Amino acid sequence: MKSKTLKSIVAITALAVLPISVQLAAQEANGKQTHYSVINLGTLGGTVGAAYGINNKGWVTGDANLPNLPGDQNEHGFLWRKGMKIDLGTFGGPNSASSPPNENGFVVGAAQTSEIDPNGEQFLGYFCGNNPCQGVDHISLPFHWQDGVMTALPTLGGNNGQAFGVNNLGQVVGVAENTTHDATCIPPQVLDFEAVIWGPKAREVQELRPIDGDSIGAAVATNDKGQVVGCSGTCGNSGFPAVSPAQCVHATLWQNGSVKDLGNFGGMMNNLAGTINNRGQIAGLSDLAGDTTAHAFLWNEDNGMQDLGTLSGDVSSLSSGMNNKGQVVGQSCDAMGKCRAFLWESGVMTDLNTLIDPGSPLVLTYGADINDRGEIVGQAYDPITGETPAFLAIPCDDAHASDEGCADSTAGPAAAAQAVSERPRVILPEGVRRQLQKRLGLGRFAGGPVTPL
Repeated sequence: MKSKTLKSIVAITALAVLPISVQLAAQEANGKQTHYSVINLGTLGGTVGAAYGINNKGWVTGDANLPNLPGDQNEHGFLWRKGMKIDLGTFGGPNSASSPPNENGFVVGAAQTSEIDPNGEQFLGYFCGNNPCQGVDHISLPFHWQDGVMTALPTLGGNNGQAFGVNNLGQVVGVAENTTHDATCIPPQVLDFEAVIWGPKAREVQELRPIDGDSIGAAVATNDKGQVVGCSGTCGNSGFPAVSPAQCVHATLWQNGSVKDLGNFGGMMNNLAGTINNRGQIAGLSDLAGDTTAHAFLWNEDNGMQDLGTLSGDVSSLSSGMNNKGQVVGQSCDAMGKCRAFLWESGVMTDLNTLIDPGSPLVLTYGADINDRGEIVGQAYDPITGETPAFLAIPCDDAHASDEGCADSTAGPAAAAQAVSERPRVILPEGVRRQLQKRLGLGRFAGGPVTPL
């Protein structure tokens, strides 16, 4: 998401267009593939947006740039519900970000205040277009939001924090600064931050200790059993989110008062557990030996860490969303940095672009989350307008047969695959990639769009 950008994702410096590699072999191996109808969720008036979470009611959360002049100077978290997009606002500062909602419409994230950080930190180092958003040096507080009310969550004594996940019990997980001045932090970061769990009462905060020998931790997601996943490692520069995968030495699971190292693929960094379902399955990313690239993984107690690989022709991947059926979504990139959203199920990884309507103008670049109905959200790129809107992809199965885009569609997977094989596969513009990198450091990455480029 390397020092501050994922070593698992190759840096890109120019726009390029090359033929797309279609996953026809994967589709044949996986049998009949579901066709998806794609809805462009847009932005908040700027040119960049991304969706990071979706619950089983179809409520979508994400971030999007505002229509500032000259444009894309700030961004806010949003909630999309039944076709209406709600700007979640801030605590008086210029920027905010949101993470996946629970089934009760409980949204979490971070929002800036009007106060400048006294340590000069840039805890949420947002990027708007090619430049940092205005006001990146403001204090950022973790929050929960429900029914139009944003409530700040406590830190561990430091100034900043970020909430990344919430379960249906109302427990919120994330990171919070303490008061420890750590000389190993990379400026402008000054204070250590730790994995925390808030709640279910708003003012309750519990620190989750990192792996022995590590100085920081980050809790990224939690399930309805109270299991928490994330990473622990070393202090570095904050940026957005507060810890990059380069600082994530160990992918971690917290449960029953203890912390467990989930292992790795041989790398010494970029080891991050990004999501966990109610079956205890965990998905994330891990560096291969040499720390030059990372692969998405799926972990369970019986089999440990399974390498999900990449799409054909690609070299790196990350997984960021998973439902209770074990379907996984994420992003796969080739050596030139051309990236695409994927769906993994039943042992097969498929390019989502091969499953959408051939008439769609959007290129799906990042799959962020998937609910139990199989609905997928993430970020897309529109080569015609140059914008990168949030998207919602709806499976045209029996449960969605009457949904808009499915009822009237006559394009099947084979037709979509043929069309995609003739569509250009693009490298995103620099500003878009940087916006993705700042969010996807923690797998939402996120975003987060948690980093894939």
